[in-house]
Amino acid sequence: MGAMQISLTALDVEWRRMEVIAENLANAGTALDPTGGGYRPMQVVSGPKTNFSDLANITPDQLQGVEIVSLQPENVAPHQVYEPQNPLADVKGFVSYSGVDHAAEMLLMAKTSRIYEANIAAFNAARQMYGKALEIGKR
Repeated sequence: MGAMQISLTALDVEWRRMEVIAENLANAGTALDPTGGGYRPMQVVSGPKTNFSDLANITPDQLQGVEIVSLQPENVAPHQVYEPQNPLADVKGFVSYSGVDHAAEMLLMAKTSRIYEANIAAFNAARQMYGKALEIGKR
């Protein structure tokens, strides 16, 4: 797999990660029902397409890029707000909201954006190198 294809796999993963971040932020104010059902913040787990144990013994032409390993709920507790008038309040008057951490999601969004930009730069650098190699080959 070439450098451009590897960068494309990373772009796909980071795009999906950005979608999940947007989903988490959109549901940050979502109340859970009294039984605890409702939106739970999600996270993307990604890794190399090649097994970690094989990475030390492969050649560069055997690299395969990255992939989403799983999409799983974050292990965070919902936060509770005292709203006795809310129909979703428990017997003590508290409403549970999804445990989305706004600051952490915004930080992850900035990080994901930078990783995406870095992969675009790597893709463009590889494209330029392939173009120069073709020019040299024509001479």
